[in-house]
Parts: sequence; C-alpha cells; structure tokens
Amino acid sequence: MSIASLKDKRVLITGASRGIGFGIAEAFLQAGAAVQIAAEGEDLAAAAERLGVPGHRVDITRGEEIADMLAKAGPLDVLINNAGLELITPLDDGSDQNEGNFRRVVEINVVGTFLVTRAALPQLVDGGAIVNTASVWGRVAEPLFGAYVASKHAVIGLTKTWAKELGPRGIRVNAVCPGWVRTVASMRSLGRMAERTGRPEGDLLAEITGVQALPGLMEPPDVAGPYLFLASDLAANVTGQSLGADRGEVPWG
Repeated sequence: MSIASLKDKRVLITGASRGIGFGIAEAFLQAGAAVQIAAEGEDLAAAAERLGVPGHRVDITRGEEIADMLAKAGPLDVLINNAGLELITPLDDGSDQNEGNFRRVVEINVVGTFLVTRAALPQLVDGGAIVNTASVWGRVAEPLFGAYVASKHAVIGLTKTWAKELGPRGIRVNAVCPGWVRTVASMRSLGRMAERTGRPEGDLLAEITGVQALPGLMEPPDVAGPYLFLASDLAANVTGQSLGADRGEVPWG
C-alpha cells in the first residue's frame, strides 16, 4: 500500500485555481493522477494551463453549471471539495452587505459542497474517495468570522454523515482541516482582523503562529500531503475523519 496507488486515478479538485487547491493539484499530478480542476474565477484558465490539466469554470452554487462540469469530467475516482469562501461577518454589523456576505459564505461552503458531491455520486466509482476541505476553525471558534466558522463546522458534520451514507459503496469520506496557510483569502482575513482590532498585521501573524507547536506560516504545498494520504489506499480503513494540518495549532484529542 502506498501513495503510488494514486497513479492514473481520475481526480477532480474544486477551488483549485490558486492557493491550497492549486497546491493539491500539483501534488496529485506528481503522484501520477489524472487531474482536473474547477474554479469560479477568471484565473482558472491560467491555472489549468500552468498545470497542463483540464479546467472547468463553475459556480458551485448553481446546479446547471455543476452538471455541465461533471458531464465534461467523466468518471471519477477521487473528488476533492476544496472550493470555499472566507469573509469577515461581525455579529454587530447590521449592514445588508454583511448579511449578504454571511449568506454567500454558507451558500458556497455548505450548500455548494453538498450540491457538487450529490451531483458527482453517479460517476464516482465504488471504492472511491471524497476529501473535503474544512479548517481548524471547524473545530474551534474565531471572533468576527461567524459564517466561516459555522460553515466549516458544517463541513465536518457532512463528512461524518456522508461517510455513513456512502460506506456501503466503499466510498470513503474524510476532511482536512488546515491551519493558517499563506493564501489570498487568509491574508485578506488577516488584514480585516488588523483593521478591526487596530493592531499591526505582523503582530497578529506572530501571535497566530506563536501558538503552533511547529513555528512558521505554511505555504499551500505544505498541506497537500494529508489529501494524498486520504485519497490513497494507505487510508483504506479511514473514513468519517477530520485530519488537522495546522502545525499543532489546535489539539486534536
């Protein structure tokens, strides 16, 4: 049993035009998998060209776009639900924009993940694997990010539920919970936290990484390993689990 079991496996990764998703795609390609990526943004085409893989532009909250993506994708061995949105949604902000942000975060992170997974089931092979991107904030809480925290708790709940539902088909469902990784979304969140608290970004980042058992801010490729593991036959008996990849930021007892 090894990561080599991923050779020629057909893998679809959502939210893969940059950041963690792009790093995951690179890692699966290096493992010999046949990768396809999907994303909503205009940077998808450039990312797909850099990777040398098919790219599907899709809003995962829209059923017709999901159906079109999957029709083009064909049979799948592995589905990586990585697409997500992280925005600040303070409880004391009564603006329409804040409410819209809250709804959009939940719609993408929870509803979108559900829609993609449900639609992919007919072409996901028996014995396949689903890996969802949750977050350390799916196990703990963070002020100002109510929608994101709630949505990632929900992703962990869906992971456990789907593992039970899909077990009879031999499909394993797990989640990876990254800690702080240097991505556009995380650095944007850091900036919003600095604005709200009046503290320098550097001080906040030092405080965040300071509680990790292993020092330093992760880069996207640093969290790809757990996805490879959970998709491979090394994890043949692992399902319904949420694996922390956070340098020891959150105790996983």
